[in-house]
Amino acid sequence: MSSLLTGILPVLPTPFDEEGKIDPVAMERVARFCVEAGSSGLVFPGVASEYDHLSPNERIALLEVVCRVAEGRIPVISGGGKGSPEEIGANILQAKEMGAVVSMVLIPNQFADDEKGATEFILSVIENAPGVEIVLQNAPAPVGAGLDTSCISRIVSASPSIRYVKEESLPSGPRVSALISEAPEHLIGVIGGGGARYLIDEMNRGAIAAMPAAEITDIHVDMWNAYQGGDVSKARDLYKRALPLLVIQFIYRMRLTKHVLTRRGVLKNAIVRSPLPEFDAFDETELAAQMEALSPFMRIAPLKPVVL
Repeated sequence: MSSLLTGILPVLPTPFDEEGKIDPVAMERVARFCVEAGSSGLVFPGVASEYDHLSPNERIALLEVVCRVAEGRIPVISGGGKGSPEEIGANILQAKEMGAVVSMVLIPNQFADDEKGATEFILSVIENAPGVEIVLQNAPAPVGAGLDTSCISRIVSASPSIRYVKEESLPSGPRVSALISEAPEHLIGVIGGGGARYLIDEMNRGAIAAMPAAEITDIHVDMWNAYQGGDVSKARDLYKRALPLLVIQFIYRMRLTKHVLTRRGVLKNAIVRSPLPEFDAFDETELAAQMEALSPFMRIAPLKPVVL
């Protein structure tokens, strides 16, 4: 089956202004940055968007911006958010009306040892959002349930509305292979997660797309395109260059994403609502070194000077 979703699909961060309010103007800059970088779609809100720290009105206001920037040229994948199946279903239908073409639903961590409960939860969401194609997100604890591959395959088999799986539990590579091998016919493909830290392995195993954070979308796009075009050596070179920064991103998450986008002039600040660790002086120095090393490969927004 041909896939609507393919390539690099960045999860957009939520920009806040100096007063801690959402910043729709900055949201537009982030979305346009990703489009100009060559992304094949835009994901919002996801875990990397601090979706659990957004009110319904904030989420809708920013999703409206993302859909407007996409303008139907590339797909928007909306996150269903958190709450009851009825609430998530309502979020999905609202996003569809705004132009999102696929919705991503996270299996909550409360179902970590409860396949039956996870299945009933997902099927209830789908019942409350009829006609919407679903990306089933399997994230590790404490964010998600981190169910094993056989459980995920059975949940996928329970509904033809589940068209994709975003697999983020580790080790992701063997899980991607197993899901592709065990997939029912209605599953179009498996999407990689984990911040693209395992992107080469996921592509080797047949992942059809990846959903990293947005701070180096241009580099991830070039990596993906090089690999898919047969230049695996170039893809591996970019991967090796990007990986040290992504290792730091694994710890600081949205704070790192916003820090890099601020250095690139896309955002004006790196304010987060999530309770994340702060950078100290050593972190700042190391981040500056990593970004300087990557700067020749940043096609869209150059690094702004930094004073340490």
